[in-house]
Amino acid sequence: MRYKFFAQSDPGKLRSNNEDSVSFDAAARVAVLADGMGGYQAGEVASNMATSQVQTELVRWLSSGDLLPSSSQLVRAIDICVHKANQAISDKALSDPACVGMGTTLVVGVFQPSSLVLGHVGDSRCYRWRGGDLTRLTRDHSMTQQQLDAGMLTAEQAAVAPGRHLLTRALGVREPLQVEIHEHAVQSGDLYLMCSDGLTEMLPDPVISQLLDMDASLDRLARTLVAEANARGGRDNIAVLLVRTYAQAARPTLVNKFFG
Repeated sequence: MRYKFFAQSDPGKLRSNNEDSVSFDAAARVAVLADGMGGYQAGEVASNMATSQVQTELVRWLSSGDLLPSSSQLVRAIDICVHKANQAISDKALSDPACVGMGTTLVVGVFQPSSLVLGHVGDSRCYRWRGGDLTRLTRDHSMTQQQLDAGMLTAEQAAVAPGRHLLTRALGVREPLQVEIHEHAVQSGDLYLMCSDGLTEMLPDPVISQLLDMDASLDRLARTLVAEANARGGRDNIAVLLVRTYAQAARPTLVNKFFG
């Protein structure tokens, strides 16, 4: 399987700084997105630390071996890298008064030849668009999601609940951190969207699905998603990371070459 990546981040319409961070390494097939929080520009510090450290550690680990890692090895590597970033962010918050209380969400994916190993903490999300169907691959770590799961709120109530931004997990906390990690099968033609809640707060899933259905480049899709979120209010920073899959072209055999 071949993969193409594109990422875009935008401050939105109401905020002067951007606390979202997004990055990828196309060669290593690693994608990372974070949404920071806390203090003046401290959220920006936390999200940048998360994406840079997790990506750097994962790429270094992936490049150190000659063999393709197993899914269980990848799960372990992601967990270790995220915990290292969590500790670094916690230490920074303790040592720098300007960063007290900072934290960040995180979504990290490692794309393998036929699968995606996906980890996340918080309410930033990853979606898969396949054959006209949009599937959310992550589950928000939030008070609202817990209330939804318990049947205390309907989906309509959850969308406007006053405490919907309260997280139950985030990087930067001192208590033990639990990273949710799952493996998903990948098919040719899949389109994956990682995003911060600055997108999902403005665009309901049916609208996201409609936009992803456009026959357009990743660049145009990303810019369209961000523009639509801003057109609907742009109340928060917006980050999107798109990954499209393609079937790997078969290498010609000696017989094929001989007979053209």
